[in-house]
Amino acid sequence: MSEELAGTSAVPTRPAQRDDCPQGQETGYRRVFAVREFRFVFVAHLFSLLGVVVSEIALTVLVYGLTGSPLLSALTFALGMLPYLVGGTLFAGIADRFPARRVLVVCDLVCAGCAALMALPLTPVAALLALRCVIAVVSPVFNGTRMATLADVLGDGDLFVLGRSLLRIVSQSAVLVGFGVGGILLTVVPPRGALIITLCTFLVSAVLLRCGTRRRPARDSGTGALMRYSLAGARQILGHRRIRALLLLLWAPPMFVVAPEALAAPYADEIGVGTAGVGLLMCAMPVGTVAGELYAGSALSPATRARITLPLAATMLLPLLAYAFVPDLVWAPLVLVLAGAGFAYTLGLDRWFVDSVPEELRGRAMTVHTAGLMTIQGVGMALAGLAAEFFAVSTVVTGAGVIGTVVCLLLVAEVRRTSGPEHAGPPGPKGETGLTAI
Repeated sequence: MSEELAGTSAVPTRPAQRDDCPQGQETGYRRVFAVREFRFVFVAHLFSLLGVVVSEIALTVLVYGLTGSPLLSALTFALGMLPYLVGGTLFAGIADRFPARRVLVVCDLVCAGCAALMALPLTPVAALLALRCVIAVVSPVFNGTRMATLADVLGDGDLFVLGRSLLRIVSQSAVLVGFGVGGILLTVVPPRGALIITLCTFLVSAVLLRCGTRRRPARDSGTGALMRYSLAGARQILGHRRIRALLLLLWAPPMFVVAPEALAAPYADEIGVGTAGVGLLMCAMPVGTVAGELYAGSALSPATRARITLPLAATMLLPLLAYAFVPDLVWAPLVLVLAGAGFAYTLGLDRWFVDSVPEELRGRAMTVHTAGLMTIQGVGMALAGLAAEFFAVSTVVTGAGVIGTVVCLLLVAEVRRTSGPEHAGPPGPKGETGLTAI
């Protein structure tokens, strides 16, 4: 996990260079790297992401080697996703109640400590799985805090959108190359040795965030028990019609689009291709996602990205309907690349979301968003697998495209209905109109 910042009351909560990209101003990602703090955040993200990927592979190999159980080995991956909901709801308040830099550094140190314990030769399998759960509980708090404080570093305008996009692109790229690199690493280093590398990456991330980012105060002093404070924030966020609509539109396409990835192995079997075909099917959608976001972020203006947000969200699942014709290993990856490219809709939606959430709720809102996104993808994978027990994979993926498109159209209509000023979040501090009055 890794990246980001916080500060003193002497440090402004917005950077000097706000950026709504007026006509004639340069577009693209280079502007983001001109912000010194973001460069530290970005490099920290690379290191922590490397640590997560290496630990997932190393733990899977280690648990299987100790137990010989495919179930327990697979469970190490599942435990990286399931506790997100717990951390993202019960501990979301940490992101607002404490200075962000402190939260980020402590989260990295907690993960480093877990990696160190995992690397000990006498650590039993049950403890390995429990430590994996701890990292998964910490992750949504870390990621939500990072998302919220990007607005402090980059402003809540177009630079924020591009910064979020870059971090997503790095994460998607890790899907493409990370597991391959990790597999090669394990041919040279034993699994517990690889966990030492994970320990080092988390420590490097913590140092980068501590030394390269400003100290900023907590967004909200907050009183009472942490869990109650966290749950109250989640109720406020989900109780606001505009923010709820935006959140659901951020969650819905990923829930349905995971179906072809979750069923890549059985689909490869259905069309009669080997394990190489599975890899190609798994890689196609991340390729489309990276390509779509890079193009939208570098070639399109903020106004253009805003105009295409809802049309893309409404139609990005339509390529999955091609599975009704049982596409072969030439056409299926092209379909998945096209569907992945539709994720460029998130650039516009990210801007609307951060604009709608009041600053004192921003950390909790981003943490809920992260936890919900991971959870909903897990639900989507499970439902796709369940449906594939009764129907052909091609039918399941086609159904996901149909049902998902209907759901997205309904959510797009709701987002349009809530776009007026009467649905905006509160522009001022607590006690004024808006979310805090709900």
